[in-house]
Amino acid sequence: METFLIKALQLMLSLSILVGFHEFGHYIFARMFGIRVERFFLFFDYKFALLSFKREAQSLVVKVCDKFKFDIPMWAAKPSDTEFGIGWIPFGGYVKIAGMIDESMDLEQMKQPMQPWEFRSKPAWQRLLVMIAGVLFNFILAIIIYAGVTFHWGETYLPFENAKYGMEFSQPALESGFRNGDIIWAADGQKLEYLNNETLHAIIEAQEVTVLRDGAEASVAIDDSLMLKIMKQNVGFATYLIPPVIYETQEGLGAHAAGLVKGDRIVSIDSVPVTMYSEVAQVLQPYKSQPVEVAFMRADSLMTATVMTDSLCRIGVAMSPLSELYTFVTKKYSLLQSIPRGVEIGVSRLVNYVSDFKYVFTKEGAQSLGGFGSIGSLFAPQWDWYSFWNMTAFLSVILAFMNILPIPALDGGHTLFLLFEVITRRKPSEKFLEIAQTIGLFLLFGLLIYANGNDIIRFFFK
Repeated sequence: METFLIKALQLMLSLSILVGFHEFGHYIFARMFGIRVERFFLFFDYKFALLSFKREAQSLVVKVCDKFKFDIPMWAAKPSDTEFGIGWIPFGGYVKIAGMIDESMDLEQMKQPMQPWEFRSKPAWQRLLVMIAGVLFNFILAIIIYAGVTFHWGETYLPFENAKYGMEFSQPALESGFRNGDIIWAADGQKLEYLNNETLHAIIEAQEVTVLRDGAEASVAIDDSLMLKIMKQNVGFATYLIPPVIYETQEGLGAHAAGLVKGDRIVSIDSVPVTMYSEVAQVLQPYKSQPVEVAFMRADSLMTATVMTDSLCRIGVAMSPLSELYTFVTKKYSLLQSIPRGVEIGVSRLVNYVSDFKYVFTKEGAQSLGGFGSIGSLFAPQWDWYSFWNMTAFLSVILAFMNILPIPALDGGHTLFLLFEVITRRKPSEKFLEIAQTIGLFLLFGLLIYANGNDIIRFFFK
């Protein structure tokens, strides 16, 4: 329950930041062109709002300026046109721009005579900039976050050349020809540095991947279906291999009683060879509350011990973490260096996500779509700011791309119609825009139901 709450809080905070920044982009560009923004809400306020306010002319700023005989700023000299607030439905948010057919479907306003401060009265190029501002701000936010993370934490990674135990591969990767213990080296002749999102894309899109296998180079031909198999089985590609090297033993359980200590490396259990930590639990599965013969290396000596398992088929050992087994590298960035690095990471994430989008139109891709549950599961089970900001930046990239898709009701749909107007100098009728908006809303609601339905099916039946 605690893990669920931590992930839910991270999801809510992340979406609040992303949506708030997105809508602020629309708001600031609308105000720049003299367009009235009637409402700016974080979360949705169906029927009622938790909090709302609208600045009056006699605001605190005006009173302070009057008292001390300062010039009154123009923005404070008149009432605000915008009502700011927080809704009670804790996902999303919106700005209501006067004279625009949006998700509010305020058709009564559109029947009134056109006003000079309305969205519909402005030139097409200004309306176009207002529409793309949200997407632009989300991408800028991602770059800012990546730059900030790089400046504050730097980049810590495990180079492939330091991965002395190699990699542990998922079943689709094993079926493609990789072997556990392989060290990834190059994709189509291009040297790969360490395991990350860019490396995975380089491997998936390559014709051939070079690995180090038992000290010699070997080639693995990459099947075009590898990514689809990964998506179908809902697994990753590979992780750094964790050998069965004991980090600590639990007092009162078999390994501790048998004298195993930190640094011992298990090599077999009842004569079954064990080379990875993940294999230990598999081999012990048939042994419930019974003795097993464990062979292990202590320094350069091969030793054996009879170890009693418990009722859950455990011997009571914790394996060494990656930081104990491998030598990591940390690269630090100055403030000036972190900015171009933030841009580089943001662009790379966007390019890779756009490349992956084609899989949405496959059976495996459609089945892998998820809603709020899937997004929430991406966050760390414990609150970790480094992980939180990295995930928020990535979600900001996703939100930017998804919003620019040419679907009515999304920013991309409005942008498409505005581009048509700019090119042809013909403005689509308000009736057409109303119908397109309605269709778009139905499509989005349908997609929302489908994605969250996938989450429910996975939770209960997988």
